[in-house]
Amino acid sequence: MKHLPALTLTRRACLALCAAASLAAPHAAVQAQALQEITYLLPAPGTLPAFGPWMLAQAKGYYKAEGLDVKFVAARGGVDVAKQVGAGNAVIGGAIGDTPIIARAQGIPVKAVAVLGSGSLMQLVTHKDERIESPRELKGKTVTVLAYTDTTYYALLGMLSKVGLTKNDVNIQAAGPAGVWQQFAAKKATGMAGTPDWTVNSMEAGAQVDILPADVYFKSMAQAILVSDETIQKNPQLVQKLVRATLKGMKDIMANPKEAAAAYANHVTVHKGKEASIEQMFGMYNKYVYLNQKVPGTMDETRLSDLQKFYVANGVVPTAVPLKDLYTNQFVGK
Repeated sequence: MKHLPALTLTRRACLALCAAASLAAPHAAVQAQALQEITYLLPAPGTLPAFGPWMLAQAKGYYKAEGLDVKFVAARGGVDVAKQVGAGNAVIGGAIGDTPIIARAQGIPVKAVAVLGSGSLMQLVTHKDERIESPRELKGKTVTVLAYTDTTYYALLGMLSKVGLTKNDVNIQAAGPAGVWQQFAAKKATGMAGTPDWTVNSMEAGAQVDILPADVYFKSMAQAILVSDETIQKNPQLVQKLVRATLKGMKDIMANPKEAAAAYANHVTVHKGKEASIEQMFGMYNKYVYLNQKVPGTMDETRLSDLQKFYVANGVVPTAVPLKDLYTNQFVGK
């Protein structure tokens, strides 16, 4: 009989635990159901380290904390992203800050709602032994780009225009997200319209490189978050959540590239064991792209205005549109 009270207490505890579990299960299910599914279009495969801020936001639960279940889907370059977002095929997408200039010219109603850094995403990367000191020296040579529909291609055209060259003076090859750096590293191209991750990939493949930031000649922009006018008007709360979570991912990279690289590689498992490379890439993003924004995510209107003037002057777009049609800063700094 001495053991009976203890046995009774154990049974009661068990019953209490079972009751709690039965209550918790549907509650957890409701929580899971409460997450809003969002299709987020990226201009290239999400496994590219260029999308580190987005993947970190997913890995660290920043989107879930905002009540969102984000699914990333790859499109065919930034302009294609803008078309799909403008058509309502996705709520949100990634491109470059000046992509709305091209999109609006085609009647696509999208705006940039955040820009991830004050620098240009694109750098002109060349082989050191070619001794390319200016885009002018690319005349007659081969340069790889991601795609003819990606804004890094237009940034390359911008650099060429500053030295009196056009796309007809250079053999520009659209090589895709892997070929863009692989062909360059294999010396099938003199240069590439590169990003920091492709630059590191090339270096690890044995290429000795020189890096010429696009900003020196042509102030293109960093990656941006694009949303349609309709979504901004009808669901600004959703846009705010997506912007806030994504910018947290960028801030993590800026604060501690080593720690961010470990978390990133653990989440994007194709990079498992490559943490040192990812850290180097993140360091280059910090150096060339992310830094020097007073308020992370803010669009530089003067820079955007200058870019639009270039696009109009060079026939990329027929006419200028009001700058406020191209961006809004209402979602940054919150």
